[in-house]
Amino acid sequence: MNYWTNLSIEYANQRNYLDELFRVYPTIPEGIREIDEERWIGIQEAFNDRDDEILIKYLLHLDLFPIKDSYVAFLKRDPNSIKRNPKTVQRLCGRLYEMGLDKIYEKCSEPKETNRQIGPLFKRWVNSKALGITPVKLNEFSSTSNDAILDASDSEMQTWAKETIGYDREKGLDFVGRFNGKYVIGEAKFLTDFGGHQNAQLADAMSTITTPNVDAIKIAILDGVCYLKGQNKMFKTITETYANENILSALVLRDFLYSL
Repeated sequence: MNYWTNLSIEYANQRNYLDELFRVYPTIPEGIREIDEERWIGIQEAFNDRDDEILIKYLLHLDLFPIKDSYVAFLKRDPNSIKRNPKTVQRLCGRLYEMGLDKIYEKCSEPKETNRQIGPLFKRWVNSKALGITPVKLNEFSSTSNDAILDASDSEMQTWAKETIGYDREKGLDFVGRFNGKYVIGEAKFLTDFGGHQNAQLADAMSTITTPNVDAIKIAILDGVCYLKGQNKMFKTITETYANENILSALVLRDFLYSL
C-alpha cells in the first residue's frame, strides 16, 4: 500500500483525527430553521383535530418535512395527489401522531445541513498558509520555478492544467502546486458517510488520479470515513483497488509535498 495512504489510515484510527480535521473543514450548521407562528398554530389544530389532509398540507409547506419518506416529495410537488392517495396520507399521519407535536417541531426546525461545498473550505485552509507557503496568483506561479501553490479560480486551474500538463478532464481541481520542480495536482473530498453520493465523490477523485498522460504527480486528498478499517467499499477501494496511488489526508499533505 502507498506509504501516505497507510499513514493517513493510522492517523484517522489512532490520533485526534476529527479534532485536527476541523481546522481544514470547519463545517458549521447555518442555524435552526424558523417556522412561521401562524402556520404552526394551524399545524397544532390539525394535529389535535386529527385532520390528516390539512396536517399534511401545512407540513408540506415547511422547508423541512418532519419524517423522511420516499413519497413525500411527490406529494409536495403535486398537492392534488393528497386527496387521491388517502392511504399514503393516513400512513404518514400515523407516524406523525406517534411522534407528537414536540418532536414534529424539533424535526421541522432542525439546522440546515453543513456546507457541502468542500472545495472552498479546503482552498480556504490552503490559502491560510497551512502548508507553509502562501499561494500565489497565476502570473507569478507561471513565471517562476520555485516551490509554489496556485491561488486561482476553478476555470483558471482547469485551463492551466490543460495547457501546461495535459490534464484534459472537465472536472476541476482543488489543488495545483509545484514542489522540487514537480507539478502536483489533486482533488479534495471530505467523505462524511458511506454510500450513495459519497461513493460517487470517491469515484470522481479516483478518476482524477488515474487520468493518463498527465505531466504531474496526481493526488487524491481524501478525508472522512474512507479511512475506517473494515470491509466497507471505500476502504477496499483505497487499500486494494488503488493501493499504489497517492491517496492521503489533508493532515499529511504538507509532509507529502516536502518529501518530493
